[in-house]
Amino acid sequence: MTGPLREREEAHALLAAEAERARAGGGRFVLLRGATGTGRSAMLEAAAAHAAGRGLRVLRARCSPEDTAVPFAAVLHLLGPVPEFADLTPGLDDRGSAARLWRLLRSYAARSPVLVAVDDVHLADEASRRWLVEAARRVDRLPVLVVATERSQYDIDPRPAGLTHALSPSLVRTHTLAPLTDTAAGALVRAAFPTAPDDWTADCVHAGAGNPLLLHALLDDLHGTPPPSPVPDTCAALYPGAYPAAVSWWLDTTGPTTAETARTLAVLEQADDAHPPPRPRIPSPRTVDPAPLATTAALLADATGADPARVAGWLTAMTRLGMLRADAEGRPRYAHPLLRDAVLSGWPGARRRAAQLAVAEAMLRRGDRVDAVARQLLGSGPAGLPWVLRVLRDAVAVAVHQGRPDDAVVYLRRALAEPLPDDLRQRLLTELGSLEYASADAPAGLPRLAEALDLPAEPRDRVRTALALGTALAGRGEVRAAVEVLRATEAGLTGHPELVRTVRTASALLSDQDQTVRREAYRWLTDTARRSPELVGATGQALLVRYAATAGASSAKAAMARLRTLLTEPAEPLAEPFLLGTAAAVAQWADELDEAEGLVERGLAGQRPSLLHPMQRALRDVLLDITAARGDYTRLLAETETGAETVPDTDTDTDAETPAANGPTNADAHALLALVETGRAAQARRLAARFDLRGAPDSWELNRFLYARGILRLSDGDTTGALHDFLECGRRQSARSVLSPVVTPWRSAAARCRLALGSPREAIALAEEELRLAQVWDTPRTVGRALRVLARATGGRRGLEFAEESVALLRESPADADLIAALLTRGRLLSTGGDRSRARDSLREAAERAERLGAVRLRSRAEEALRAGGARRTSTAHTGTASLTGSERRIAELAAAGRTNTEIADLLHIARRTVETHLTSAYRKLGIRRRGELGEALKGEAEGP
Repeated sequence: MTGPLREREEAHALLAAEAERARAGGGRFVLLRGATGTGRSAMLEAAAAHAAGRGLRVLRARCSPEDTAVPFAAVLHLLGPVPEFADLTPGLDDRGSAARLWRLLRSYAARSPVLVAVDDVHLADEASRRWLVEAARRVDRLPVLVVATERSQYDIDPRPAGLTHALSPSLVRTHTLAPLTDTAAGALVRAAFPTAPDDWTADCVHAGAGNPLLLHALLDDLHGTPPPSPVPDTCAALYPGAYPAAVSWWLDTTGPTTAETARTLAVLEQADDAHPPPRPRIPSPRTVDPAPLATTAALLADATGADPARVAGWLTAMTRLGMLRADAEGRPRYAHPLLRDAVLSGWPGARRRAAQLAVAEAMLRRGDRVDAVARQLLGSGPAGLPWVLRVLRDAVAVAVHQGRPDDAVVYLRRALAEPLPDDLRQRLLTELGSLEYASADAPAGLPRLAEALDLPAEPRDRVRTALALGTALAGRGEVRAAVEVLRATEAGLTGHPELVRTVRTASALLSDQDQTVRREAYRWLTDTARRSPELVGATGQALLVRYAATAGASSAKAAMARLRTLLTEPAEPLAEPFLLGTAAAVAQWADELDEAEGLVERGLAGQRPSLLHPMQRALRDVLLDITAARGDYTRLLAETETGAETVPDTDTDTDAETPAANGPTNADAHALLALVETGRAAQARRLAARFDLRGAPDSWELNRFLYARGILRLSDGDTTGALHDFLECGRRQSARSVLSPVVTPWRSAAARCRLALGSPREAIALAEEELRLAQVWDTPRTVGRALRVLARATGGRRGLEFAEESVALLRESPADADLIAALLTRGRLLSTGGDRSRARDSLREAAERAERLGAVRLRSRAEEALRAGGARRTSTAHTGTASLTGSERRIAELAAAGRTNTEIADLLHIARRTVETHLTSAYRKLGIRRRGELGEALKGEAEGP
């Protein structure tokens, strides 16, 4: 150890005073005690130097384990060569030898005062220890100061009794060297590195752990990489390595059980901190909550086979010394990651893995959480034990359920390292590939799924894998490859007609991403259903219902009747999500939003989040469509990955992001429309700029985004650009045989552009064609929307008739945004026709509805039209109970009465998500945050003036 002594003034004063006492003729026995590395030897050297300077003769001995077999070895080191002891052999420990050595010491003392300095007396041979104890009884009559140092560290294996345990306290002056305080340690660091910043100094203090030996060794190593280089967390970054050598020596002095426990604690901590949060700065580092300490002690004792009481005592002692500190949860942890790494540096990898397995097994016996046990298993290596695989698979399920797919991936990778039969390996690979594809490590997922598909497995498991691989390939734009995978799987399903139907349905669904493949798939479905309906099953027939709906060949009433019949038929579990998702999409188009939401919930409940399935994303897309149909823009932006929170709110486009590599999704299209409708044009432009549509893969999602971008351009005044987007959307939709306006009403949007560009004839033609197709589907939303645009294009009395019919129809629709637009159109036509009173009523209603909906763009247009007509807008009841819709009030009253969301949904025959949506809106309007406030809010409003 190098450097100055800190916080040792009391010990120095004691030894100086006793040296003066010896000079005056009175002896004393002083015992310096302390843990390893606290500076006992340095203090003894300082005392010897001081005594020599004061004229004392200094006799030194440093005890060693190698000398324990030689009687009086330590005393002989003190007194120098003694001829009569030259032939001393073990076993000649007699009182005569002790007396002769005592006389020799007296002869030295007769010449001058003497300092007898014995370092590490706990390592002395038994004869020397007895001689020193006897000296303590007699030395007060001689000018002799005996100073011995003794290790006093708490170890798990109990040490023999100390040197002076049999002596009266009056015969010995004992002083214990305490660990360095953070203040003293910080002063040492600043002395070595005067320009070091505070955080770097604090890191050094923690790594030094209050131990002068470790701190000085660390500072010696850091001279090669001074600040601003950070204090490393691993010993590999240290040179020449004095610090890990010091830690290793510290461990070697503790005994094998203590060393193993210390290293096992490091293994436990390392597994817990695989992804550590920033290390907290703990105000009271030397205090530990006894409950977490006891828990850790019991775990370590179980894993190592040590005495639990002694382990608990060791943790407490190490915390008092500063080697351990309490973390934010009160658990004892190493004071710094570098110290933990140094503790582990002497352990081979195989031993570490064995320790982690032992810790995991101990945790399992104790009933710890399965994910905590699994974290310990991550570094243990293959064990071939049944419980290991069971724990890892359970941890995967927990992680997936809690929305932690990255953790699930790690557990699955570890599980696959175990010896496994082919069928189980196949299932785990399918799950791992699905999770990897769905997370950031998408490229790794495809090889896993391909490997799983090559392994022998039950037919149902092979289909699951094929569905996952097909979903992944289609997601990367490789639709034909996805369909080929499914067809190849189908060839091996002889004797399993229900699984064949499932695979064919999946092929048809995945083909939606490519119009050429789509035509082929639906041609096969149509021909097969005509010849042998049983070969396509309920799911295939449901897809044909959807196909007819988008092709403009079916009414909503007929489609829903057919789907409700199909939903009553038994379905293969793997195929049921296809049936539910298809029915939900059609129900949404048919304005049966609550029924659609219930179907989505059923479909998602049947999904395994850890397995890729074509309907996972499809079901969520339908959910977004439902939210958009209701005009719930706040929820829509919250549920889309590219919503308002992820698109910077700025008024400039100078920081536009690099275009995304993949094409836009349905969520992107909805987010774009929601941003436009809520008046966040700058954010909408930034979102649109993320995608270069020229290289985007052909898909229905691209078509929907083209429509959304057209709406943005139209609201920005770029009518020509908007028309281009709408017509391109229409061209692509028509090429896919999607003619009905139930998906994207591009014709009505293009008609508005034609009208603005001075081409009313073309506008009317487009609007009439949309009305014709809308009347085939025959829902208030599609027909009312088409009538509104036709009214605007036609104008005059006939146009007003269309507008009146549009408003009447849309009042029966759940689409408030379309009703607001129809009210705007009617108001403008009434104003143009001179009926200003009715015009103002229509425009005011539009403005009020838009404000309740949060439709900023529509509200602004309504207010502009009101001002243009010379009217002021009346205040809107957009807060309080007056602003609640009938559904919101009914649901709020039931919730206030103590009903749960599920009970309300069952009572009103609606989806639970609908209940949540209405309650969220009611909370906002009533200015409350919790369910418990509903009763008071509703009561207070009712009793108001």
